[in-house]
Amino acid sequence: MSPVNAVAYTSTEKDFINWSLSVGTLVGTFPLNFLFTKYGARWLFFLAGTMSALSTVVMPITALFDLKLLLALRFLQGLAFGANFGVIGILCVRWAPISETSIFISVLTSFTFISSLVTNQLSAWLCNTSFGWPSAFYCHAAFGFLVFSLWVLCYGDDPQLHPMVGEKELLKIQEGKTKEHIQRDAFVPYKEIIKNKVILIVWLNAFAEMTTMTFLLPYAATYFNSVLGFRSTTAGTLSALVSATHLPLKFVFGIISDKLKCISERSKMWIFNTIAVGLAGVFCALIGVFSSDWSITGFIMYTIVLTCMGLNVGGFYRCGTLCARQYSHFVLTVIQFMKCIGMFVGPLLHLIFVSDEKNYNQWRYTYWVQGALLLIANFMFIPIATDQAASFTHITRSSEKAEGSDKT
Repeated sequence: MSPVNAVAYTSTEKDFINWSLSVGTLVGTFPLNFLFTKYGARWLFFLAGTMSALSTVVMPITALFDLKLLLALRFLQGLAFGANFGVIGILCVRWAPISETSIFISVLTSFTFISSLVTNQLSAWLCNTSFGWPSAFYCHAAFGFLVFSLWVLCYGDDPQLHPMVGEKELLKIQEGKTKEHIQRDAFVPYKEIIKNKVILIVWLNAFAEMTTMTFLLPYAATYFNSVLGFRSTTAGTLSALVSATHLPLKFVFGIISDKLKCISERSKMWIFNTIAVGLAGVFCALIGVFSSDWSITGFIMYTIVLTCMGLNVGGFYRCGTLCARQYSHFVLTVIQFMKCIGMFVGPLLHLIFVSDEKNYNQWRYTYWVQGALLLIANFMFIPIATDQAASFTHITRSSEKAEGSDKT
């Protein structure tokens, strides 16, 4: 829930409140990823979560009395939100067996959908209690303190040193990993990674999908109500249903991607990415083909797009992880960072094409643009998809020093 629902802010002020979160995420994502790589995620993620919880506690007061302070708190929440992206990568690199990469990714990247479903329902109920709308913030803050306390108590940065990891489990975690992967340090060959064509195409697919997803989800209820003609209450329910259908398939196909052995890894990536990005692009474009009179069809197309995207864990996510190996935390951070970029691109598309939210002919261009981008990204992915470790995975701090010494 946002405090703008309880205070009479102008439309411009609401935009600033929402955008301040995005700016904080933009600023914090890569510095936090660097710090996670250098110092580990245990205490830094705990501090980020504590900062988010503390800012949530004081937000009801600032929402009533000081807009500038509220914007500062939202910026801090954005900084903390950026920590999620780096932690996903660190967990996959250090704790996920190669054979269970997709399962880890499917679970860890589902936080956006799960949190929105739980938060919206809980906040709606709390706002109607005698405690009023501030209780929604206090309850979320209390839960934040609890889960981050559990995090710092249970999590360890290195499975080799964790007291609850036995020898058998450690062997499973390390199976198939190179010496460089296991004996990692804080070194990351950023220059070589960002020049690698496989990683660049993976990031392009992530950009196309995340931009579309972060456009479809926030504007779902508006589109269902203003264009397809559903009542506002029905539109809200349908938009929640769209999100809910994405989650179970994401988990199921994460398991299938890891356990399916009858076809090659590369073929699996082609199939999963073609559905998650290519087929999603086709149905996204079709939203702009069926007129507003076809309300049920429009809803089905909307649902299919987001459902297809649940297979992304076996497509570009898996490709980027297997290609980058011990450096995949940086690759995954950039993939998740595309969500933040989407927070800017989505409203920009809406601003460019949609001046009247009841005009279907304006909305259709947004779906055509995103559908075309998804199709282009998938076509570029197919020829370069690979499960082989990139050459930069053999670059370590010691090899860099040795190469420098040879040149001198």
